[in-house]
Amino acid sequence: ASAIIRRYVGLGNALNATALSAIGTRYTCLLNVTELNMIDSNSLKLASVNLSACSQTTKDILYAKAKRAFSDQHYLPAYYELIEPYLGGAPGADLKALSKDGVNMEVSTLAQLRRDSLMSLTIPEVQNLLGVNIRDLYKWQNQSPIKEWVHRQRQSELDKLNVSLTGGTQEGYMNISPPKY
Repeated sequence: ASAIIRRYVGLGNALNATALSAIGTRYTCLLNVTELNMIDSNSLKLASVNLSACSQTTKDILYAKAKRAFSDQHYLPAYYELIEPYLGGAPGADLKALSKDGVNMEVSTLAQLRRDSLMSLTIPEVQNLLGVNIRDLYKWQNQSPIKEWVHRQRQSELDKLNVSLTGGTQEGYMNISPPKY
């Protein structure tokens, strides 16, 4: 599949919405950086993708393209539905801004965010992102990376969410993570 895609691009064909639909989600993850950069941002408006199995580099590149593609709709309620498949590549600053929109993100989407982006979010920001789905956070508290995020929070602040989260840092204690080998 990768060789066919390279041949297609090598013949001067564009990676537009039609090509992305033909490639499908499964093979979109096989595109290299050069091929990903050849995708026209506006093509993402017409393509349906699921990037959960893609590399972080692929998610980062396609998020930036999707953000450009949907930038004219940023203030519309539908913006979140448009950008949601690409959020795995979103930087923390963009997620912090999105938290102000009350988007009712699924916890499964939160768990697919870039690890560094998730770790940069505060409890109120996560609460605002999840909205009505905040109660589902309890079901995910022992799954990575939600578990690591919970461990970085003060237990007293987690308690204010009223969703029975445990595992946060107790007052007066330091949370030291052992080095990973």
